[in-house]
Amino acid sequence: MKSLNSFFRLLPILTGVVFAPATAVADEIRVAVAGNFIGAMKALVNEFEDQTEHQVTIIPGSTGKHYAQIMHGAPFDLFFAADSLRPELLELKGLVEPNSRFTYAIGKLVLWSPSLKVIDSKARIIDGDYRYLAIANPKLAPYGKAAKEVLQAIGLWDEIQERLVRGENIAQTYQFVSSGNADLGFVAYSQLLIAGKPIKRSYWEVPAALHSPIEQQAVLLRESDAANAFLVYVKSDEALEIVQSFGYGTR
Repeated sequence: MKSLNSFFRLLPILTGVVFAPATAVADEIRVAVAGNFIGAMKALVNEFEDQTEHQVTIIPGSTGKHYAQIMHGAPFDLFFAADSLRPELLELKGLVEPNSRFTYAIGKLVLWSPSLKVIDSKARIIDGDYRYLAIANPKLAPYGKAAKEVLQAIGLWDEIQERLVRGENIAQTYQFVSSGNADLGFVAYSQLLIAGKPIKRSYWEVPAALHSPIEQQAVLLRESDAANAFLVYVKSDEALEIVQSFGYGTR
């Protein structure tokens, strides 16, 4: 019996098999995010990763390009768009997990210049002396679409075409203005916030009635423990406070 017990103790060594208790492996997920929401998303991810063992990779870009990439099989786990149209289209095409689409933020559009006293409360700078006005590409970016609607609503879309500079997304549009390559531009209000307070520059908060609502929605593309956990966190009260601190409305 003694020799038999010794044999069983040696069996793992002889066979090269080591028996060890199973350990949970943290998941890594890829999240496609609209350019205007990058700051808020980084804050959400930092808190989420501090509270879990999961890792999140953020892929920033325009909503239009992300949509095209997803249509061609891009390996994203979650898609946080700058509109509701593209998530809805993906849902209709059966490319998202059922019942996963929801509104995570309501965007606010502003006309902004880094120079003081350039834009008044009625945005009369548009009729003034300036070289370039930047907007995001209306065909790709919801904030660009909203900016076009505003310019059409106030009757200036056609006459300022030669002065328009189009960014690929709202992040690039902000860079055009902040760098001085454009004198002013339509950007997301969230981009003007530092520590929850507006940058001390001139800007006009565009009345919501001048453009379609910028309802930003997200969808789950590939289900996993990490992706599900992140969605639960994003919908939590803690996460909603973070989103609001970056200048967004929430439902």
